[in-house]
Amino acid sequence: MIRLSQIDIDEQLKDLPGWSTVNEKLHKEFQFESFNQAFGFMTRAAMEIEKMNHHPEWFNVYNRITIELTTHDAGGITKNDITLARILNSLV
Repeated sequence: MIRLSQIDIDEQLKDLPGWSTVNEKLHKEFQFESFNQAFGFMTRAAMEIEKMNHHPEWFNVYNRITIELTTHDAGGITKNDITLARILNSLV
């Protein structure tokens, strides 16, 4: 997998509502009405994540989930991260 340039990342972010780059990772904070809704999102996301075999860094507190995406083998953000960000947005 090839690491994307910052120009390519910025171009992709135009079509990824809520996502930004923080510490050279794609970053988004999701907020739901309840823990149950947040957990349901994580469950749906886990199914897609396993299909891709591309696992995010995520953190959950009650109704909030913080997700960071990077491809460790490539040393930065790749098309896999962009694809997973799109999938995650579609699950909300």
